Amino acid sequence: MRGGVRLCLLVLSLAILQPGFSRGQSGGGNRVGGSPPIRTSDLATDLNPNFAVGLPRPVPLPIPEPIRVWPRIPILPPGTFGLPQLARSAGLIFSGKVTGIAHSPAAVGEAIGTVSITFRVENAIRGATPAEDLTVTQWIGLWSSGQRYRVGERAVFFLYPPSKLGLTSCVGGAMGRFAIDPLGRVLLTPQQLSALRGDPVLAGKSRVSYSDFARAVRQAAGEEWTSTTTRR
Repeated sequence: MRGGVRLCLLVLSLAILQPGFSRGQSGGGNRVGGSPPIRTSDLATDLNPNFAVGLPRPVPLPIPEPIRVWPRIPILPPGTFGLPQLARSAGLIFSGKVTGIAHSPAAVGEAIGTVSITFRVENAIRGATPAEDLTVTQWIGLWSSGQRYRVGERAVFFLYPPSKLGLTSCVGGAMGRFAIDPLGRVLLTPQQLSALRGDPVLAGKSRVSYSDFARAVRQAAGEEWTSTTTRR
């Protein structure tokens, strides 16, 4: 008798609980107060907006900078460099001392940054006047790549004629700059010695007087030699 009563109570309990189980299974998950089921993807999306249905949302790519057109720097063909090419390619040839350097990074709306170099001209061969303060402008990219000056530096400089942008640089890079020692003699690097070995005046000499050097430049350029100098 008692066994029958227990069986009846068990059947009645299952009948009462069955609808709840059915609703839980058909709803796709646990519910609280009638709210929709919480899914793992929903939680991940709330914590990380880039997460959606297991795949990251595309991240916007940075806007590329506008393409800039840099000034063209004349390059002499290999194997054809010598004092004639050096002298004839230059618009400015003079010896002097660097007295000032000013950097001008590119501003908004400007294509390039520049560096201004001021020289105190001592001796002039072409395009300069002795005792003048001569300022030239160089593309800042050349400065960054190693073509730099320092205040107090003394040398003979071969500079290209200014471009349409008003920029210039040493002819052939380091080849167009000859250091001057404290005695006023022009010094040639091993690279310059090799390139100028065919010159009748400079061949084989690692240091020469300024007068001889200027004469060699004039002869190489096919110009009549006239000395234009100033006292230091």
